[in-house]
Amino acid sequence: MAADTAVAASPEDTLESLLREAEALKQKLEEERQKLNDVSLCAVGARLEAISFPALKLRRVLKGHQAKVLCSDWSPDKRHVVSSSQDGKVLVWDAFTAARELTVPTPSTWVMACAYAPSGALVAAGGLDNKVAVFPVPPPADEDAALRRRTVATHTSYMSCCLFPNTDRQIVTGSGDGTCALWDVESGQLLQGFQAHGADVMALDLAPSDMGDTFASGGCDRAALVWDMRTGQPVQAFDTHDSDVNSVRYHPSGDSILTGSDDSCCRLFDLRADREVARYAKDSLIFGVNSVEWSLSGRLLFAGYSDYTACAWDALRGARVCVLCGHEHRVTRVQLSPDGTALCTASWDATLRIWA
Repeated sequence: MAADTAVAASPEDTLESLLREAEALKQKLEEERQKLNDVSLCAVGARLEAISFPALKLRRVLKGHQAKVLCSDWSPDKRHVVSSSQDGKVLVWDAFTAARELTVPTPSTWVMACAYAPSGALVAAGGLDNKVAVFPVPPPADEDAALRRRTVATHTSYMSCCLFPNTDRQIVTGSGDGTCALWDVESGQLLQGFQAHGADVMALDLAPSDMGDTFASGGCDRAALVWDMRTGQPVQAFDTHDSDVNSVRYHPSGDSILTGSDDSCCRLFDLRADREVARYAKDSLIFGVNSVEWSLSGRLLFAGYSDYTACAWDALRGARVCVLCGHEHRVTRVQLSPDGTALCTASWDATLRIWA
């Protein structure tokens, strides 16, 4: 009796064929995308008139930290600035007068991140102690702010960045354990975890929308990810950088994100095109980008470098229009005030500077 016997494919053969099919589909998708990539943003922007950018002048120098300033954030009142440092202290400043209004010691050194709540009544800070704590500003009369400090989040490695997603009741954190997390401020409960980065998370930014349900992150895996806060899953990924991504910022329109990296350049990724559309770099710039920021219009971008300078770039033409010199060590943070009238830079030289 003759019978045809079919030989079943092994699981390994099936997996290999599926992987080959997936790679072929990826290649086809990339070819279709390249067909639409007819011209670069800077090539189109070159047809525009050069922007007339007034020289920023140094208005205030905030001195009070005893070690490297690692992070800063503007208050929603457009007047106060909070800063955190390697000296283990969180300071609140009056940017108009350069006066130090509040000093809050923390249990550990290297307070790597700080952030104002949307109401301006809370400040969050954390660092090498793996925790994020919040405290009221200003504290109740005749009471030490450090006594009102309470822990609201705990990671398994250092806390590198944090932000409030349009509410005082929740906080998003990024950590050296490679994860981001959403926490309830009142109870300290973990509401949502975000796990997709392959290395330390270094930066966070919230999408400029009233819903507040999308944010971006950058990490030492050289990738920038866009997350859906409701599902805990990444919805877009960009990985064209050659080194750690230290900073990420949404364009004011919400349609693109800007990243700064140790590879000495800033890159602009369009979320609608799902690709990089511009690169901001010069051959003479060989030091890493530690922080990036947008102007209110989105025409200018600011970047802080490890060569002790901060630069302003024309986002459409890709040309550098201003260099801010004065710091004596690497610039770790650049941030525009909420009304767009002043730029705050923080540095490892233990100072913050206000430019306008």
